Amino acid sequence: MSKIDFNRRKFVQQTAISVSALVLPTLKKEQIKAIVDHLPENKLNIVCICAHPGDPEFGCGGTLAKYSDAGHNVSIVYLTRGEASDTSKTYEQMATLRTREAEIACNALKASAIFAGQIDANTELSKKSIEDITKLVMVQQPHIVFTHWPLDTHQDHQIAGLLGFNAWAKSNRSFQLYYYEVNTGSETLDFAPTDYVDITAVRDRKKVAMFAHKTQSPEEVYASFFKTMEEFRGLEAGVPAAEGFIRFKGKEERTSLIGL
Repeated sequence: MSKIDFNRRKFVQQTAISVSALVLPTLKKEQIKAIVDHLPENKLNIVCICAHPGDPEFGCGGTLAKYSDAGHNVSIVYLTRGEASDTSKTYEQMATLRTREAEIACNALKASAIFAGQIDANTELSKKSIEDITKLVMVQQPHIVFTHWPLDTHQDHQIAGLLGFNAWAKSNRSFQLYYYEVNTGSETLDFAPTDYVDITAVRDRKKVAMFAHKTQSPEEVYASFFKTMEEFRGLEAGVPAAEGFIRFKGKEERTSLIGL
């Protein structure tokens, strides 16, 4: 991935304070400033926005593991707790089970789990939800945000991706935005990576995080989709196993068509 500019403290601080006036009513300006001032100079803040527990672990768990191994701060924002994933159980029962699975998975990835309070299969893209997610993201002062590719057959995935995009836009594009894939071909559609991360060395640890989601038949899901995806992206990248990403570029970074 692209080299990150570490010298954006003042700009990020100003952005955080300006956003706080709009969507952070519970945090004072001096509290936001204190958060930014205490960020280690050479550490990145990595945030992943996802729809359900399990989505980021399967989609970009290897990359998140590599960032945490390198000493960077990794946080996963789960829009929902996967309440609707088993009709034989109540929403409360499933939320308890899947929250625990997410916590075990995050422990394996050395990541922090944050739950945004939306409801599985009923996620919302609205002025309030955009402000809420922007708040969660900007308090962490991210350098990179990963989220779902919006061209996805699952509505919750679509909304997660669009919420990530709106947070990027409302932050004055103060962080780099990358999209990841899940179940490509059946859910994620038309996904052509711009960047690859070699996950060969952390593949087993990624599997620990994936397989923590016991309610989701992880062995079957991995064998049916993600093992093949990792190896195919690895072939494209020239390594045994990789994860692919699409980077959303600002207009100043877009190239013009050849010959024009």
